[in-house]
This record gives sequence, C-alpha cells and structure tokens, in this order.
Amino acid sequence: MEHFSNILDRAAERKGGEQHLSALLSSPLDNKQVALLPDDRCLAEITKVVFQSGFAWRVIEHKWAGFEEAFWKFDANKLVLLDDSHLQRLLQDTRIVRNGQKIRTVPLNAQLILDCQREYGSFGAFIAQWPEQDIIGLWTYLKKHGARLGGNSASYILRRLGKDTFVLSKDVNALLIAHDIIDKPATSKTALKAVQHTFNEWQQQSGLSLTQISQIVALSVGNNDRQVA
Repeated sequence: MEHFSNILDRAAERKGGEQHLSALLSSPLDNKQVALLPDDRCLAEITKVVFQSGFAWRVIEHKWAGFEEAFWKFDANKLVLLDDSHLQRLLQDTRIVRNGQKIRTVPLNAQLILDCQREYGSFGAFIAQWPEQDIIGLWTYLKKHGARLGGNSASYILRRLGKDTFVLSKDVNALLIAHDIIDKPATSKTALKAVQHTFNEWQQQSGLSLTQISQIVALSVGNNDRQVA
C-alpha cells in the first residue's frame, strides 16, 4: 500500500502546490455538531440524494423549493403517515420530480428517522455516535434500514450532513484498484472492509479526516481538477 505522504505530494503537485490543494478540500463537522442536526434537514438531505441518484442533480436543485412544500418541509411525523391517496396526489404534483418509486421512499425513510429518534434522540445523534473507523458499517445500516440508500448514496448523505466519511468515487476506486487493495469498484463486504482498513491506516499516517483523505486520493489521479470525492 502506498504511504499517504506520497499520495499527498502527488496531489499537491498536480494541483499547483499545497495551498491550491488545501483550497479544494472540505472539512467535516465534529460529532457534537452532527448530533445537533435537525431531523427534518436530515430527511431532506436523504430525499435529495435519493432523487438525484441517476438524475440530473441541477434539476432537483432547481425544483427543491417545490419539494420542501410538497413534502411538508420534511416533517417525519407527518410523512410517515403518507397513504396511497397522498402518494397518488404527489404523482401529479408538478412541484417535484414525479418518480413513483422515489416518492415512495419518503415515508420509509421518515420511519428510519423516527426509529433513530426513539433510540438515540435524533438521527443526527445516531450517526454522530457511529465510529468513523467503521464508517462502512454505517453505510450498511442505512442501506438495510432505509429505502434506496445503497451504492454511494449513504456516503453522499453523510458527507452532505457533515459526518466524516470517505466516498468511493471513480477516481478513489481507480487508485485502490491500481494498488491491488480491491480488484474492482468496492461493493462486497470483503472489499469494503479492505477499503476501510486502508483509509484507517492513511488516517493514522496523516492525522487528516476521512473526508480530506478521500478528496486528496481523488485529486492525486484522474482528470478531476474541479471535482473532488
């Protein structure tokens, strides 16, 4: 496995120096801040990621005010009660993207929010207590207990909420494959464990967050001067 200092040096060289590289990086919230996230904003971000998956992100962003109105500002207590008549009305609602399968995820993911709320006080508190050294375990939990939260969706949601996580972007996967850590984009339990172990080692070597390590890895390869993982 390549030492992280080499990856960092390569990324800095490709991006015009350490200062330019640093400007491309983002930092996660600390877990005390994550724990304070309002549940409605967590459900809103979950829903946005679900609808953006496989769709033009800018379209969802453009229509987002309509989503907020149509879904009652993402009040989980209300949305969990959506019945077939409500869902049928939403299928005719021009304020949102009228994808039936994705619309049906909203009450299911509202239930996920409420379940976490009952046990931990809030969804933010739930994800805050999860150790970053097993962030793939949190991905797996969200995939199992939520609706349409597989693939990279869980990591995108956590990243947007400020929870420290790596993202398995095309470029991150490419570097991991090149170093024989995985043999194809990681989806299996074994492959994800190997990736987690690698990121944990890089974190010990660098003292950086998983978020920053992931971004630096992505910026050390490929053609992504403006897109980071």
